[in-house]
Amino acid sequence: MPTTHIASSLLPTPYGTFDMHGFADNETGKEHVALSMGALAGSAGVLTRLHSECLTGDALFSMRCDCGYQLQEALKRIAAEGTGVLLYLRQEGRGIGLLNKIKAYNLQDQGADTVEANERLGFDADMRRYDMAKDMLDYLQVKSVRLMTNNPRKIKALTDLGIGVEQRQALEVGKNSHNSEYLATKATKLNHLFSK
Repeated sequence: MPTTHIASSLLPTPYGTFDMHGFADNETGKEHVALSMGALAGSAGVLTRLHSECLTGDALFSMRCDCGYQLQEALKRIAAEGTGVLLYLRQEGRGIGLLNKIKAYNLQDQGADTVEANERLGFDADMRRYDMAKDMLDYLQVKSVRLMTNNPRKIKALTDLGIGVEQRQALEVGKNSHNSEYLATKATKLNHLFSK
């Protein structure tokens, strides 16, 4: 198993108390976390979010992206339902890492869009992978999900891994004057699904 469960604990948050499960990615050495709520074992159609780490948005309140807003909204929805899981995957900057992300931000400050910036640095537009999600969801005994996402790549990735995606729930939050072009680029160049 490429991703191994290491330990679990309780995590009280403003939205409710979650079970926090730590996983080690044996291929990359990265550490991933699942936050779960409610009885999941053997459950189908579990409300689920795959969230890639975004230090700037999640912890530093950046308005350049919608990541922090999506993280908070996903936790609120899981807490409101009383059951669900959020996988927090350590792949900053669509997989290019924090320092390269700051370099990409600098290129964006000079007029590049989010895709062009990554490509100018020699990276693909999106280098994230989701195979670790299979082991994490298997550990939690989640059979199928209702996925909170705007990204069709995540739906395909889970489906390819044999995880049933029963429904997609849009997660359109946090649009502002600082990230409107970023969101437009996600729609036009990365095929993210937005209603507006």
